[in-house]
Amino acid sequence: MKKQLTNYIRAGYSGLYIVSHEEQRVGAEISAVIAALNKNAAEDDLFKLFVWSLTEGLQEIVQGDGDEVNAIADTQDPYAMLAAIGSLAERSIILLRDFHMLLGEPNPMLFRKVKDVIALGKATNRTIIIVGCQLKLPPELEKEITVIDYALPGREQLLEIATRIADENNIKLNGHTDQILDAAGGLTTLEAENAFALSIIETKDIAPEVVSREKSNTVKKNGLLEIITDNITLGDIGGLENLKSDLVSKRNLFTKKAREYGLPSPRGHLYVGQPGTGKSLCAKAVKTVFGIPLVRLEASRLFGSLVGQTELNWRTAHSTVKAIAPCIFWIDEVDGLFSGAESSGKTDGGTTARLTKTILQDLQFDSENIFPVFTANDIDGLPDPLIDRLDTWSVDLPTQAEREAIWSIQITKRKRSPKKFDIEELAAATDGFSGRQIEQVWLKAMTNAFNTDREPTNTDAIKVAKATVPTSVTMADAIKRRRERLKDRAMPAGVPDTKTVVTGRKLAAK
Repeated sequence: MKKQLTNYIRAGYSGLYIVSHEEQRVGAEISAVIAALNKNAAEDDLFKLFVWSLTEGLQEIVQGDGDEVNAIADTQDPYAMLAAIGSLAERSIILLRDFHMLLGEPNPMLFRKVKDVIALGKATNRTIIIVGCQLKLPPELEKEITVIDYALPGREQLLEIATRIADENNIKLNGHTDQILDAAGGLTTLEAENAFALSIIETKDIAPEVVSREKSNTVKKNGLLEIITDNITLGDIGGLENLKSDLVSKRNLFTKKAREYGLPSPRGHLYVGQPGTGKSLCAKAVKTVFGIPLVRLEASRLFGSLVGQTELNWRTAHSTVKAIAPCIFWIDEVDGLFSGAESSGKTDGGTTARLTKTILQDLQFDSENIFPVFTANDIDGLPDPLIDRLDTWSVDLPTQAEREAIWSIQITKRKRSPKKFDIEELAAATDGFSGRQIEQVWLKAMTNAFNTDREPTNTDAIKVAKATVPTSVTMADAIKRRRERLKDRAMPAGVPDTKTVVTGRKLAAK
């Protein structure tokens, strides 16, 4: 950010907004920028730094061996502060620390005063810089103020923090520095300090597993992302052998050896098809195949009510994922995200269209070491450039062989032996069922057996299956349309059925 901020100040930008939770780090960076600008500058060309907060008011920070603070009286009030800016020396940088909280509610007088100060700053080389944890920018000011993305600390900064805390506690990093930095990626400096310190309290060492646990808890707090810790393996998924083979072929592409060999990050995946057929399980299984973290974003969480909030939510999520990388970035239910892109200008002021453009650009130009995985029920509405950037897999209702695998997995999952059941008969009885339905059939069969104090049998499961309307019937029209739309546009995740089993059940044509 340092170079970008320097260029904005030199170019005379008078209104800037930095979105970050790290006030101290932002302040230190701004101080460093001013020090660099003032190096070898004449006395009349020196930039001065002022900092404002609701509690302290406006203060001049005189840089030196120990920064001197000169308070400007009676400037805690935001209007008084804005009025005082007009009397500051030219070439002043004013950092506003609590000001973003005042922009969330309609306040015409305040907005007009900010506009006046920005216009004056443009003419007198004064720059106000708002720093806040959220983007609260009303429409009246969105064209007056430039928003700057502020990246989370990188590995070099995290290493400095880890080394300092280790030295303070007389411990060594014991050769697992890379694992510690991987675990801390995506944390702010303060969050990293806290995680490292807590690890020392709990284990007398900076343990990657403790740092990872704390990061998972921290990431959840922003309401956008979730770090998935489930250890789903390919063996937990019935069928989908084509997709499994592809994942296995890419399992080493995020290793240091692959980078040294010259291989780039692999193309991401799009899993699209019938509900309940294992798309989410596949996304989770990528984590164990690749051996890197899995971060989930539910697409609907991106949308915000304030101007620019939706785009900021994406930037926040994407910057966090970049800091965690190498990782898998799972964007779930993505068809709902892009569905209104074509009419966006009329229905939502262009928000969806702008977000779509931003996501596509980030996927193409700013996602090194990130493996994106998108899951959707329908391919309609997904922009062609997105599909073009991904390997698209069609996930359909399970075949006879796949249902047999699913039944074996579900029976084993509930601590029974598949050998005690006629798996082929169970699979035939659930022709047209999704994998999720098969699981529910088995759980209900187990419940019925439990209520009569005995072990479940084939008969129990088949009885439940006969009383259940399969997905192939309840969603017959949608399934048919979905298959037609996916034809020749996606690779089949599973292999064709090689078994012919007569069930008497009328299914949607495949």
